[in-house]
Amino acid sequence: MIKAVMLWNEPNNMSHWDYSIDPQWAIYALMCRWATTAVRDAAGDVQVVLGGIAPIDPDFIDLIMRQHGLESVVDVVAIHGFPFDWHLWQIEEWPHKVAEIRAVTGRPIWATEVGISSFGCEEVQALGLRKTVQLLPPLVDQVFWYSLFDLPSARTAETRHREAEGSAYYRHFYFGLLTSTGQPKLALRDFPPELGVCQWLHLHDRDLVDATATWLQRLGVRAIRTGVSWADWHVPGAQDFYDYALRRLEPFDVTLTLCFTPPSRGIRPHHTSPPVDPGEFAHFCHQVVRRYH
Repeated sequence: MIKAVMLWNEPNNMSHWDYSIDPQWAIYALMCRWATTAVRDAAGDVQVVLGGIAPIDPDFIDLIMRQHGLESVVDVVAIHGFPFDWHLWQIEEWPHKVAEIRAVTGRPIWATEVGISSFGCEEVQALGLRKTVQLLPPLVDQVFWYSLFDLPSARTAETRHREAEGSAYYRHFYFGLLTSTGQPKLALRDFPPELGVCQWLHLHDRDLVDATATWLQRLGVRAIRTGVSWADWHVPGAQDFYDYALRRLEPFDVTLTLCFTPPSRGIRPHHTSPPVDPGEFAHFCHQVVRRYH
């Protein structure tokens, strides 16, 4: 069921990893080293993916892979790209962006989160999907489209400044191929099942789990990227929820993103904080892989 484990999400993004505490990502690199050992001890056939980076930054990959020595540790490097919405480059630059990363690592590259918002109009999203499908799959080993469902407006998006970011924040809510209530959008017609889907599963939302599994089967999609939150792991009922979610996703090839520090275990009490003890994250990774492999 679990094909791969991704160690964190966007570690070079302040909304997900507080690099003011870890400015050279030394704690992050040590955490990844220990977590990789833990994952391989639990299941030797599970691939280990370095947390997908956003923005695409070859200097960060050079630091982590060469200077911190993870080139010989992890199996895959992951990148995220949103040229229509957040990143300051055009979609035709995908070959250049991937080439920048290939210049600093010999590991396979997965695009584990790419997408276009329908914030302005659905036609823009459909156009962006078609261009992404044309450009990106020949360049990388795996692509995951973000996302299957829109984010419901009642939830909050994972970003530092939220509404203060203006339209950049509200774009978070419109990346789905389907609305949050399950209505197909124009881009769905052009979605090829050879792509994977990145879909976050909100804690205790079993209806979203069921709808995700149903639509993946309907679309003929084999690969899904989702996550298990370390910060939520000990919330009452959380492990029962994740048990249910991973059972429903058993027919698919799952890339499981493991991230977010329990505030009580962080250097500062926040889910983006590096942990006081990186070994605790490695132990969490070992628990999850043994449980769901």
